[in-house]
Amino acid sequence: MSVLVLQDKSVNRAKMSGLDKDQRHHPSCREKTLASDSSDSRELPSQQLQGLKLASHAVLEEAQQRGRLKCSKCGGSRMFFCYTCCSLVGMSLQDVPTVKLPVKIDIIKHPNETDGKSTAIHAKILAPSDVTIYTYPCIPEYQKDKVVLVFPGPRAVSVQDMMKCLHDRSHDFSDEPCRKRLKTEQVQGSTCTSESSESGTPDEAKSSVSKVDPLQRVVFIDSTWNQTNKISTDERLQDLLQVELKMRKTCFWRHQKGKPDTYLATIEAIYYFLMDFHEHCLDEEYSGEYDNLLFFYSYLHSIVNKAKTSAGKC
Repeated sequence: MSVLVLQDKSVNRAKMSGLDKDQRHHPSCREKTLASDSSDSRELPSQQLQGLKLASHAVLEEAQQRGRLKCSKCGGSRMFFCYTCCSLVGMSLQDVPTVKLPVKIDIIKHPNETDGKSTAIHAKILAPSDVTIYTYPCIPEYQKDKVVLVFPGPRAVSVQDMMKCLHDRSHDFSDEPCRKRLKTEQVQGSTCTSESSESGTPDEAKSSVSKVDPLQRVVFIDSTWNQTNKISTDERLQDLLQVELKMRKTCFWRHQKGKPDTYLATIEAIYYFLMDFHEHCLDEEYSGEYDNLLFFYSYLHSIVNKAKTSAGKC
């Protein structure tokens, strides 16, 4: 598996990307992810979005027919959602699916990237209690034995080996004061406070935690390929365990010139990581639990393809 973060660009008519409300004063960025693990190049891109267990796209079809609307918060002209305010436009929260993730996700965005061209915003809107977006150089203080960075490299491990490596590392950091961890989590933002709002019985919650322990958070970089080095080499991320994804082909409609089709959009990288995590770390058969993370992405993919077909480009 191998994930690298590269440029993530979206449709002009439905520009997407955004920051947490408490991060609006920072600029923004976007990502793309490179999957560069060996031989497991999955099905063709056109087939990867078929058979997903998605909520109905009827609400998006209606929103598209209405056209762009003004965001009630910033006044910007938007379709579906505002990538500046990270809020829905012309729809309510009840109209779109909410996805509960098994682990917290942090996205570090490069400041020179355009919010409207990133799919990182999809993750924040669809999994609001589990996803936080920071704009570089804003990076939280991470516990090195409880957080992983999804990024390829010579020291990167697979998702299958990730938990064992974290357990081994936890022994090296076992003398770190617990109070420092609690203080760090409070600083990281609103998603940290949501960790206590688990559903299910106490026994179910305990079982779920034990399967992912000691992993607390997964970090993705949202940046172009040429700019990603600045973030990946930041000393605050240097000691994190690096994890690579299995090789998969992107379905992204704005392919980077000169780059292989294994460079994934941000939302694709998050989705594929969680799918592998579900199977290899939770030891459960994947049954579409996180498919709705691709709710916006799959719809935009379909309208772009229709437009290309109408224009005779495919």
